[in-house]
Amino acid sequence: MSKPYLTNGKQLSFEKAQVMAIINLTPDSFYDGGKFSTVSDIIKDAEVKIKDGASIIDIGAASSKPQAVAVSAKEEVLRLQEPLLKLRKEFPNVIISVDTYLSEVAEFAIDLGADMINDISGGEMDKQMIDVVAKHQIAYVLMHMQGNPQNMQVNPSYENVVNELIDFYKAKIDYCQKKGFDKLIIDVGFGFGKTVEHNYQLLKDLAHFTTFGYPILTGLSRKSMINSIIHTSPATALNGTTVLNTIALQNGAKILRVHDVKEAKQAIDLFEFYKTAQVVCQ
Repeated sequence: MSKPYLTNGKQLSFEKAQVMAIINLTPDSFYDGGKFSTVSDIIKDAEVKIKDGASIIDIGAASSKPQAVAVSAKEEVLRLQEPLLKLRKEFPNVIISVDTYLSEVAEFAIDLGADMINDISGGEMDKQMIDVVAKHQIAYVLMHMQGNPQNMQVNPSYENVVNELIDFYKAKIDYCQKKGFDKLIIDVGFGFGKTVEHNYQLLKDLAHFTTFGYPILTGLSRKSMINSIIHTSPATALNGTTVLNTIALQNGAKILRVHDVKEAKQAIDLFEFYKTAQVVCQ
């Protein structure tokens, strides 16, 4: 079991799986872009998600969907500033994560009270990112992505997707540890430079990544890897999301990053109780 992390004065425990609630500040995210018209709406949404069982709020100000238009650091900061300040003030004890791959944005967010950085590029798109999180010693989601949001789904290719990601994490973990930084969370990056087949292979072999000794985060919520199999859309993919979240929990996930908090928390509660059931037939 991964040890708890002390991040910005708060303890993040992995004894039981946690729910990370997605709050997109973007106009163009694949499922809920443009959802909020005021900061007050963002606070209300966060309040509901925390009440429903989220222990982490993940806010992002730049879409990372396939072929998303890149946003400047200045634009990200403008979108983040007021919501992040208000969220920090309203929910002082909740872990707040900021979804960004830019070190300048990460530094800004940490200064405003962010407790975690969720980086889709694992430090590949901004080589200063790991220096920033190491300096501040806050939790860092180290995600794998082949390419960038503009080209990641243009014929993603691997000889062996699981082995190549294991090699990626070996190198990244060694790099972070040499910088004296160890508060890592592993996210294999479902849908980020992977085919449907790659995604399901990673889900099936997710337990291999637990051998690094760091908690695993999975972001499966309403993604095309669900819709392409059961012919749903992002709007109708909640049941499929719950099914894959349950498989992820069985295979070692410790954080579920989701749009729908109540259903994810129910899946965790059922899974945790299931683990306590005694085997009576040998």
